Amino acid sequence: MTETLHTPPQSVAAPVAEGPAGSPAAPRKLKRSIGVVGGTLLTLSCVTPASTLFVVVPDLFSTLGTATTLTIAIGALLCVGVAFCYSELGTLIPSAGGEYAMVSTMAGRLAGWLVFVLSLLVVMIVPPVIAMGTADYLAPLVKIEPAYAGAGVMLLATLAGLLDLRANAWITGIFLVLEVVAAAVVAVLGFAHAERGAGSLVDLSVASGSGDGTKTVTAMLIVSGLAIALFVTQGFSTAVYLSEEMENPRRNVARTVLLTLGISAVVLLVPVAAITMGAPDLAALTGGDIGAMVTAWSSSGVGTFISLCVALAIINAGIVMVIQNSRVLYASARDKAWPQPVNAVLSRLGGRFGSPWVATLLVGVPGAALCFVNLDTLYGVTGVSVTGMYLLVAVAALLARRGGHGAAPAWRMPLWPGVPVVLIAVLAYVLSQQEARYLLWTGGIVGGATLYWLCYLRPRAATRWLVTVPE
Repeated sequence: MTETLHTPPQSVAAPVAEGPAGSPAAPRKLKRSIGVVGGTLLTLSCVTPASTLFVVVPDLFSTLGTATTLTIAIGALLCVGVAFCYSELGTLIPSAGGEYAMVSTMAGRLAGWLVFVLSLLVVMIVPPVIAMGTADYLAPLVKIEPAYAGAGVMLLATLAGLLDLRANAWITGIFLVLEVVAAAVVAVLGFAHAERGAGSLVDLSVASGSGDGTKTVTAMLIVSGLAIALFVTQGFSTAVYLSEEMENPRRNVARTVLLTLGISAVVLLVPVAAITMGAPDLAALTGGDIGAMVTAWSSSGVGTFISLCVALAIINAGIVMVIQNSRVLYASARDKAWPQPVNAVLSRLGGRFGSPWVATLLVGVPGAALCFVNLDTLYGVTGVSVTGMYLLVAVAALLARRGGHGAAPAWRMPLWPGVPVVLIAVLAYVLSQQEARYLLWTGGIVGGATLYWLCYLRPRAATRWLVTVPE
């Protein structure tokens, strides 16, 4: 078990404010201000089912065709086991560090550091790429280059991220309602214009290039697509990142994780099934132009309404992702992952809203810049990173009942240790089936992070990478 610092007053792992006479005051802490409802709204906004449906799912349709629904359903089933692991570990280790705090505590500091790098890779790159999708859905009103639209969304999300979580919960909650309405309209229209029966959801067919030819989707292609399917539903982990700002985290973290996964799976799977059944033909389904299908099923006005709802959903996702990512950077500085001057800057909290404002700016502003970078391999690298991260979380869950942790008050998953054992085997297999170039990209980044660990963090084990778990 790694060395883990808790944060009573005067903890050396937390930034200390100066009192009026220059004497140390209590360490600054993130404010506990949200419950299950607020946490679920923020977490669902990070899953952002509508933007995922309109931005990511079309890529799955292009490669998996009618097997898309089945692949996402299998991914959601796997995520139930992952959610069990997150729920148990998140109530044992309620830290804004999320995965890395949980894995460091249970599986060792190097494993925690690698999880931190994988999570940072996902959360730093995904928001700007999702944000660039805004341009397509603003097209009915205004034509704008994707890079500029994405940069604008990231800057807007950064400004919103500087507010406290209670304000952001209401903002994202309003956007989330519109997002769910858009998904519901797509589902109703798709089922109302069904061209094929429910059996098409397991036909496993995809259009083969030009013409009307079809080909069968193989089991290996479905397994390869599971990495993206896991990414599609992975936002429930945001509940763990917010655990330091949740009231009664021992109870509310697990409730938020499981509730979010259930709602997001329904909001995503139902429209995907409706689109699969309602697409005019297999070529249209494989083409993945959901907006065109919605317009064909209804009218241009409805198509415009759906497009604007999706644009708002993407903005919503950007806000929550910036909030989540800033907490990760803040926690890494508090846990002394960097040289001291960097730690001191990243761990600063705003006086009025109590948000980690420097970390928020360092997430949002570079994210805006990334919108101008070619990120063709994003989804592949993200899929590998998410799968590897889940694999290490499952290992940590397998070790979560050793020693004093076994008797600690926490939510406990059913069917332990079977759930983490099965997850480890399945996720390792899914990882082995990914394309070599994505494995090499991710492996190179992990290799560089390992060198940083060996050359900087490990020789300074007494003063660096001291994972903090707030009381």
